[in-house]
Amino acid sequence: MSSASSLLSEDQFLCSICLDVFTHPVTIPCGHNFCKNCITEHWNTNVKNDCPLCKKVFNTRPELHINTFISQMAAQFRQFVQKKTSSCSEQQQATRGEILCDFCTETKLKALKSCVVCLTSYCETHLEPHQRIPGLKRHKLIDPVKNLENRMCKKHDRPLELFCKTDQMCVCLFCTETDHKGHRIVPLIEEYEEKKAGLEKQEGEVQQMLQERQLKIEQLKQSVKLSKEDANRETAASVQVFNDLIKSVEKSLAQLIEMIEENQKRTEKQAEGLIKKLEGEISVLMKRSAEVKQLSHTEDHLQFLQSFPSLTPVPCTIYRIDTSIHSSFKETVRRAVNQLEETLTKRIKNMCAAVELKKIQQFAVDVTLDPDTAHPNLILSDDRKQVSHGDVKQNLPDKPERFFPSTVVLGKQSFSSGKFYYEVQVKNKIDWTLGVVRGSINRKRNIDPRPENGFWTIGLRSGYKYMALGNNHDRLYLQSSPQKVGVFVDYEEGLVSFYDVDTEALIYSFTGCKLTENLCLIFDPLTNVHGDKDSVPLIISPVNHTD
Repeated sequence: MSSASSLLSEDQFLCSICLDVFTHPVTIPCGHNFCKNCITEHWNTNVKNDCPLCKKVFNTRPELHINTFISQMAAQFRQFVQKKTSSCSEQQQATRGEILCDFCTETKLKALKSCVVCLTSYCETHLEPHQRIPGLKRHKLIDPVKNLENRMCKKHDRPLELFCKTDQMCVCLFCTETDHKGHRIVPLIEEYEEKKAGLEKQEGEVQQMLQERQLKIEQLKQSVKLSKEDANRETAASVQVFNDLIKSVEKSLAQLIEMIEENQKRTEKQAEGLIKKLEGEISVLMKRSAEVKQLSHTEDHLQFLQSFPSLTPVPCTIYRIDTSIHSSFKETVRRAVNQLEETLTKRIKNMCAAVELKKIQQFAVDVTLDPDTAHPNLILSDDRKQVSHGDVKQNLPDKPERFFPSTVVLGKQSFSSGKFYYEVQVKNKIDWTLGVVRGSINRKRNIDPRPENGFWTIGLRSGYKYMALGNNHDRLYLQSSPQKVGVFVDYEEGLVSFYDVDTEALIYSFTGCKLTENLCLIFDPLTNVHGDKDSVPLIISPVNHTD
């Protein structure tokens, strides 16, 4: 007798309803075989008594009897399959958490696929009919999943293989003819691909948002780090200023105390001298008093008159001399205290200006001159860092950006935001103008350097008149002549300030400036009316950054 593996074909012993080996097989009048329970359940749930395979309808429900031959053959085939399954070394037992095969009876194996039509998961052995039998090949297989019943329509008991875009829900084919009739229906795969593409787009957007937020976090961390560094630097600078101020106050106080003590000693010495003089005069007065008393008791007229001229002379009156000394001392102390207050106020102001200058020097920019904007009489150095006025007009192209007739040159760099600072040496110059201007100013006429015309500048005239070239050209009275001028601009604050770099003192500030376009740096050595006395150039100097 041939072996079961050579005589038996698996599809001959599978019920087309449960897709498992026959259990109590029966043959209906059309000749097709089914499990007794399967065909009975089929007829119980359907109005017609038909064959699930050929669809032949029977007027009366056939009487069912077990086909003993098929039953025996099915039992033999089942034993063969079980033996084959148990000997299969390629398959591994399912581990905890994995989807199990619904057909394995003893040791449950890991499912390889799930059928959305049969609502069953299969291991490699039990999946074989779906890969071979034509009717089963049409079933849709997916990666193993749990709860396959959720893939069936609760109302029509059909696979959820369509998607209603109108109601945004999965539906079966029968739903499209009932509750969802007339709705926009698409296959699940189409909606899946569309939504998956949307998810991928969203994922891209999410990743971009993540990157942006991570970048923001890094920026915030960097900002905190810089803020901490600035705070430490500001604290150190403030402590230094405070210490310098304390030393200055202590020194001034020591000088004031020393001056008061010297004045006190001088006053005491003066008072001692006056007291001695007064005591001498008292002695003379007492002698005079005794002589007067003695003479007043003389009744001899001749002796009285002869003795009168020899009386001790009365000294000059010096009363209230002590009060005048005290008043003088108080006035001297008051003037000294006032002078100390003025000195301290001035020193505090200078210290604050020095600290402020150190801060803004951190915004120093590298500045060079733009030869295309220079008046033909201006001479620029090769490194574009110096400009002076020459006596000979150079033959230069009349470009739109070139100044004429004003003897001006602009910096190559322009600024439309933020803060910037640069320094210019003006040592030994008799006339000059420095500052910033709007880039759109008219360059082909004499300039009128006022803020409303787009100019924020200061200058020196005739070697002694410092001017803030504003609406009224205010005269500036400086304690010393600047050798190097620092120019600072805070675009957003509308602030343009000028500093004496050497003394670290503020010269002048334009506040509330309406800065709405590119700002250019302006340099004007003015015409050389003073001859060789004013031939030195304006020099853009490197900024000495101080901590």
